[in-house]
Formats: sequence, structure tokens, C-alpha cells
Amino acid sequence: MTDAIPASLTDRISDILALLEDAYGERHWRSHAGALDELIATVLSQHTSDTNTARSFASLKQRFDDWESVLVAPVDLVADAIRSGGLAEQKAPRIQGILAAIQEERGSLDIDHLDALPLVDARQWLLRLHGVGPKTAACVLLFSLGRPTLPVDTHVHRVAKRLGLIGPKVGADTAHGALEAGLGGDRDRVYSFHMTMIAHGRAVCTARRPYCERCPLTECCDYFRTTAARNADPARSPAPSGGW
Repeated sequence: MTDAIPASLTDRISDILALLEDAYGERHWRSHAGALDELIATVLSQHTSDTNTARSFASLKQRFDDWESVLVAPVDLVADAIRSGGLAEQKAPRIQGILAAIQEERGSLDIDHLDALPLVDARQWLLRLHGVGPKTAACVLLFSLGRPTLPVDTHVHRVAKRLGLIGPKVGADTAHGALEAGLGGDRDRVYSFHMTMIAHGRAVCTARRPYCERCPLTECCDYFRTTAARNADPARSPAPSGGW
């Protein structure tokens, strides 16, 4: 069982988004790539940096003429093309498996039909592909097709938990639906929220140590509220040790 989602989630997200956009600027939606390109790029992005993702995707596109060529190539050649992105031996067969499943169901390597499907159906279609989880599906739908789905990566998940937008035990997969519900199905709000939360997670609310002293969100942050209270309450501070 997950923690309950706060009843005022929509209002809280609106306030937080306004502060994030003040700090990092409004982010306006634009299509990043075609749907199939976005899908493969997102698979490549798993467990690696944006720089390595871009490098491995560019290498894959340079090595092969089209996705049909990637599908029929020996798997070791695909792995060699994406080696700069890491985990090449796992990602190469995963990519070929996804391409094979699309080819079998669609008769071609084209997933632009997702744009015409109801959002719930488009999401479920992607999730049926082996190796595609909620974040990957959301990336394709939002970044390529402009559908109001929120990708919850490690930064979004961490910052949302510290702010108290989701409970401390809510996993990333569950957080997708919970946070989307608070964004009202608005593509531009979803996109700006995603991008500014990532910016904040990288610059201020970092994994090892959040820099609360320079955070613009302290007035609406559960983590800061409880941490500040703990630091200000002598009864909750560790007693000084005796001796040397």
C-alpha cells in the first residue's frame, strides 16, 4: 500500500511550478524527435548520462541506414555501435526486441499511430513492449507527441518526495500517475514541471545533499520544514559526547 496523495496536490504543484519557473525559466514544449527515435533514445538513456545517450544514439544512426537495418543486424554490431552509452550487451538485444515486436504488430517500423489513440491506450501499447516501463512510455508520449504524460526520472522522484508531493514510500512507477493527476492534463504544464524539476534536482536538491540554504522552494517543502525543525529543537539534537 502506498501513502495517500495529498488532497491539495493540484494547488501545491501550481505553487511549486510557479517558483520553479521563476528560478529556472518557463519551459515551452517542443517535439524532440520522431516517436520511434525517441523510444530508442530513451532506452539508450537508461543508467547513463545525457551526454553518453546522445553519443550512443548518434553512433547508432551513423552506423546504420535505418531502423530496419538495426533490426536485422548481428546483435554484436548493434552493441558495438552503442558502446559509449554503457550496458551495450543488455541494450542492444532490448532494442532489437522492441523493433521486432513493433514490426510484427504494425507491419512496419512506425509508431506514429500512437498520436491518434486515447492517451491510456497509447500508454498501454508502449508498456506491452518488453523493456519499456512507465518512464520510457511517458518520454515518448510527451517529448515526441506532446501528450500530457509525466516522465518521473530519479531527479523528479527525489524532489517530489522531499517536497511531500508524494509519500516517502511511493515508488517512481506509482508516482507517474499521482503527479500527473495534479498537473491537470495540460501538456505545457507537464513539460515545464518535468524540465524544471530536473533542473532543480541537478542544481540544488541533489541526491547526496540538498542545498536548502539556496533553495527557492523552502516555504513549501516538507523536507526543509522537518529538517529545520529538527535542527532548531535542542531536544531532538544529539547530546554531546563526553571524554575526548
